[in-house]
Order: sequence, then C-alpha cells, then structure tokens
Amino acid sequence: MSVKIRLQRHGKKGKPFYWVVAADARSKRDGKYLEKIGTYNPNTNPATIDLNLDSAVQWLHNGAQPTDTARAILSYKGALLKHHLDGGVRKGALTQEQADEKLAKWLDEKSGKVDAKKDTLSTSKADAKAKAFAAEKKVNEDRIAAAKQAEADAAKAEEVPAVEEEATEAPAAEENNEETQA
Repeated sequence: MSVKIRLQRHGKKGKPFYWVVAADARSKRDGKYLEKIGTYNPNTNPATIDLNLDSAVQWLHNGAQPTDTARAILSYKGALLKHHLDGGVRKGALTQEQADEKLAKWLDEKSGKVDAKKDTLSTSKADAKAKAFAAEKKVNEDRIAAAKQAEADAAKAEEVPAVEEEATEAPAAEENNEETQA
C-alpha cells in the first residue's frame, strides 16, 4: 500500500481549512485516512500550521511520500530536517544529541523569523491605520473650513447687495435731479 502525506480540505466555501493526513494514495481527497498529523489554516497571515512533528517524521521513516504542498508545510515546520538528521544518526555521521541540537537551533531561528514577520505585519497595520486616521482628520478639517468659508461668503453676500442697492439708488436719484433741473 502506497501512503501519501497530503491535505484534506475542510472549512466552508471561500474559507478553506486543511487537515494534514497520512492516507492511502488510492483514497479520495476528503475520504478515508490512516492518521491525522496536523492542521493548516491559510486564512491567517502568516498561515497557521499545527503539526505533530514526531508523527510526521515517523510516517516519513515508513516511506510515506508527501505531496508538493504537504512537503512545503513539512519543510516549514522542520519535519523534513528532522527526518534528514535521523538518517545521519542511523548512518553514524552524528549523534542523537548533535541532531537534536541542530534541530533546536533551526527551530529557534525559524520562530524568530516568524515572530519578526508578525511584528512587521502588526506595525505596518498600525502605521496604515494611523495614516488613514490622519487623512480622515485632514478631510474633516478641510470640510469644516469649507463650511465656515461658505457661511462667511453667504454673510458677506447678504451685506454687499444692501450696499449695492443703496449705491444704485443714489445715481438714479442724481439722474432724476438732473432731469428735473433741465
């Protein structure tokens, strides 16, 4: 029986959620599986992966072949590295303690990179929110200034016609005076 480590789709339409499973290669995508190894949620940023590392490595030792996406997930979580280091221990190239030390060091570096990415995403999100707030505040201030300017223009417009009416009546009165004199 050929065993594959692959993804089994769950979740709802447009919001996928996957189980990482070891299954017979002939079974359906979402069908019968031998063991659930972990979960993968691509909806979060960065993607959330929960993987039983020992179980995944055990299936790799037994000859299970991961699919392309499952291989990327196993690589991301360090299962392929642990499988590789265990091969070195079996051949006598290094001791179990050295292999465990290398794996721990790699996992620490990886978690540091993931934390740095999360921090970068959160700061960029906060910066974007602050910029949007500042832009909205400026638009509101401009709107208030425009409303005040419109009120001032309207008040000025009401005063100016009264002055113009007086000015237009005065020349007309002068013309009437001139006509009566003539």
